[in-house]
Amino acid sequence: MFPQMRFYVRENIELNSHMISKGVENMSREKAQVFVGALSIFINAILFIAKFWVGLVTGSVALMADAWHTMSDSLTSVLTVVAAKLATKKPDTEHPFGHGRWELITSLVMAFVLGMIGYEFLTDSIERFQNREAIAFGTFAIAVTAASIIIKELLAQYSFYMGRKYDNPVITAEGWHSRSDSLSSIVVLAGIGATRLIEGLWWMDSVLGIFCALAIFYAAFQIFKEAITRILGETPDQKLIDELKGDVKKIHGDDFMLHHFHLHNYIVHKELTLHMRVDKNLTIEEGHGIATSVETIIREKFGMEATIHVEPLRY
Repeated sequence: MFPQMRFYVRENIELNSHMISKGVENMSREKAQVFVGALSIFINAILFIAKFWVGLVTGSVALMADAWHTMSDSLTSVLTVVAAKLATKKPDTEHPFGHGRWELITSLVMAFVLGMIGYEFLTDSIERFQNREAIAFGTFAIAVTAASIIIKELLAQYSFYMGRKYDNPVITAEGWHSRSDSLSSIVVLAGIGATRLIEGLWWMDSVLGIFCALAIFYAAFQIFKEAITRILGETPDQKLIDELKGDVKKIHGDDFMLHHFHLHNYIVHKELTLHMRVDKNLTIEEGHGIATSVETIIREKFGMEATIHVEPLRY
């Protein structure tokens, strides 16, 4: 290739990469969720076809479990995209805090789907173990499984990053799906390697199937736990509380003994309630003014609406 052409191609690749990267960085919360979901659907569809074909050829329950685990990621990715649309609906009279908790409901559905898939493959693996069914793995099974491990872990890391960036539990759930798939594939790959090196391991496929099922259960538990924690209510992060007290003290010279913090997380909208103590000799208007200024700090710095209960401080 001519030097000028190499330079032109390199510059265009770098420019396109920069534009894609910049576009991802500037995504809205909804678009980020849709993007991760669509990316997951595309990758998982390709991996499912490869794993399913190998599972059919070998008759391996472990590889079939791994394939359907991957397919479950695609199905829940569709739910991710749907949840993104539902969660961004504007508040209405029946839902004054918006529809953000659709994301948590979707996470619970994901956990349920994973749990059912895990149960099916657990019972199938136990049945095969009881029947002493042996499986012969080929080189292609090793290649597909190894590729799946690398690709799904990369997808998991990207999903975790996007989930943290946008504080989005559904994107994080996507990451856990990819991570559990990667972990189950590692176990499968280790088992395949063992059967190639050691004779008489007729039980390996059944045991690998059980491990895959347990990996699916673990992913379902993590997703379920995070969603339930947010639904039941959360304690605000201590760092947020310390920063708020510090900001209030800088402005008013007093932290007003802020206490009794409660966070009401509606995902796309958050409400913080707290109590504060002021001089009992202040007028109602003066106390209200102080509370309003604290609410303004919370809104502008932390992106939350606040409701403050004012108490008299008795010296």
